Amino acid sequence: MGDIFDLLSHGFIQRALIAGSFIAILCSTLGVFLVLRRLSLIGDGLAHVAFGGVAIGLLLRFYPVYIAIPIVMASSIGILKLIAKARLYGDSAIGIVSSLGIAIGVILASAAGGFNVDLFSYLFGNILSISTTEVLISIVLSLVLLVVILCFYHELLSVTFDEESASVSGIKTERMNMMLVLLTAVTVVLAMKMVGVMLISALLVLPPVTALQMAKGFKLTIVLSVVAGVLSVVLGIFISFVMDLPAGATIVILNFLFFISTLVYKNVKTGIR
Repeated sequence: MGDIFDLLSHGFIQRALIAGSFIAILCSTLGVFLVLRRLSLIGDGLAHVAFGGVAIGLLLRFYPVYIAIPIVMASSIGILKLIAKARLYGDSAIGIVSSLGIAIGVILASAAGGFNVDLFSYLFGNILSISTTEVLISIVLSLVLLVVILCFYHELLSVTFDEESASVSGIKTERMNMMLVLLTAVTVVLAMKMVGVMLISALLVLPPVTALQMAKGFKLTIVLSVVAGVLSVVLGIFISFVMDLPAGATIVILNFLFFISTLVYKNVKTGIR
């Protein structure tokens, strides 16, 4: 018990836990909508675009998050436009934007003299190095996005389960779809420093699919998804620090273990019946 309090006395652990918890709540909540809409791959696609945005920021010597957010938001709208105008399937549009984003990032990284430490921290995540400014940005943006989700909860819920019926009932489905991808874009940028570009999609997908194994109602699914997400972050930070492991990868592996555990429990429970 004393060891835990000793760890909590470190400022970098406190910052990691606070920022990580807020981002986990946001990712776990938004992820439920994405998984049920079969848009879970959009997180991975936008993460690659975010890498390009970070490379631009580092090349221009601006704070990467400020550059990445508008670029990723524009790319998320681009994915919707490609689906609507070019009549592409969602995964094809995501693949096009994703490959373009990562290609631009690699070219810019090369032009800047190769992959430096800052770029690697965004590529693979390093939540233990998060600054006070980044904590504040994470808290403010997470709260803003969560309030937006709460305000449009019923509309998002309707579009998630039956887009045609939602449109007939007067809900502007195109606007809701655009809002959903824009929320995802900002969330992806926020999660970069925690788990890295390579693992962001796991944070958006694994907590929701874990919750879906257990929950029967939509609200309960969100609650359980949030619990799984926050628990994986808190435990992941402690385990990674004690065992000297990469924090982002540890968080993702814990999420996967939670998913496997719930899957096994569900199958055993079904078998008993």
